Amino acid sequence: MLGCNILGHECPLSLSSRLRTLCRLQRIQAHMMSSQVEPEVLLEKMGRAGVITMNRPKVLNALTMNMIQQIYRQLKQWENDSETDIVIIRGAGDKAFCAGGDIRVITEAGKVGDPLAQEFFREEYILNNAIGTCRKPYIALIDGITMGGGVGVSVHGRFRVATEKTTFAMPETAIGLFPDVGGGYFLPRLRGKLGLFLAMTGFRLKGRDVQRAGIATHFVESKKIPDLEKELVDLKFPSAEDITKVLDTYQAKSGLDSEKPFVLDKHMSDIDRLFSSSSVEGIMQNLKADGSEFAKKQAETLSKMSPTSLKITYKQQQAGASLSLQDVLVMEYRLTQACMKGCDFYEGVRAVLVDKDQNPVWNPSRLEEVSDQRVDQCFLSLGEKDLTL
Repeated sequence: MLGCNILGHECPLSLSSRLRTLCRLQRIQAHMMSSQVEPEVLLEKMGRAGVITMNRPKVLNALTMNMIQQIYRQLKQWENDSETDIVIIRGAGDKAFCAGGDIRVITEAGKVGDPLAQEFFREEYILNNAIGTCRKPYIALIDGITMGGGVGVSVHGRFRVATEKTTFAMPETAIGLFPDVGGGYFLPRLRGKLGLFLAMTGFRLKGRDVQRAGIATHFVESKKIPDLEKELVDLKFPSAEDITKVLDTYQAKSGLDSEKPFVLDKHMSDIDRLFSSSSVEGIMQNLKADGSEFAKKQAETLSKMSPTSLKITYKQQQAGASLSLQDVLVMEYRLTQACMKGCDFYEGVRAVLVDKDQNPVWNPSRLEEVSDQRVDQCFLSLGEKDLTL
């Protein structure tokens, strides 16, 4: 029997189940290889700009291991190239920048102990760190769905340009994971308790609100993105200030939805009050006691999330507030490996992405059954298997 064990809860996987999973993983990987008529990622030099295009529009530009490795290698090359001044990253198609990592492949790998489950997160976080420390201006055009891994390849860059088509979310607590790819770094640095709220609930921000929340640096109307991109590519030896001026100019010309208030404006004081507690149970008590429609809705949302994920996320957000991006990524890598040994990640992906019954059976099923000691175990060093940056 292969057992998945985290926090003392055993999730048995029979030999026959393991073989079926292995076959499924092989079929998925074979299909991915056979269906790749187009390259998964386009890496082009346009003038003095390096342009990265995530090129899997049919699956919302979901990141694969191959894409992550290609982007990392090219980014490091451009960073050290005297003839490359800026890096632009975008998504192919008209729906998504990048909807996240290719989670189904990762879970199939994790079930059978395939090293891809470790290597994917390791390589992804190394890329996230390279973006966060890139010496050249890095401009992410997040014109469409931007979630999970898509946030990781954008939010750590110097410039992030949202449009009216942008939808941002970190929905990982709904699939038994936590807001990773540096979510423990950028979310706690948003105003008040907004980051913790977004991390726990997976609340979706759209359009101009992505900038108002502090996740994007600029808002530009989608129809103006091609002209903006051309102007950026045509810049000669630009400084960060030159890029800021161009982005500011395009933002000034983008009046769409400018009169609408931030979607959470009227709730910010409530969020700060209700999400101020020393525990997840305390937050749930605050929400239930409040009685407002907003509080009821958030309590209902949190009640559907993995209790283990909520507790891991809470601790991650508290710890990440005072850590560097590098230290956060090391911490998050430890957490991914704990989740890969557990039950909820596989169950969440099954319920949300595979069977789509939206009815996960979490183990344990109640917050009270997830002890602090058991959560703390997820944060322990992996020794020589720790992420090194």
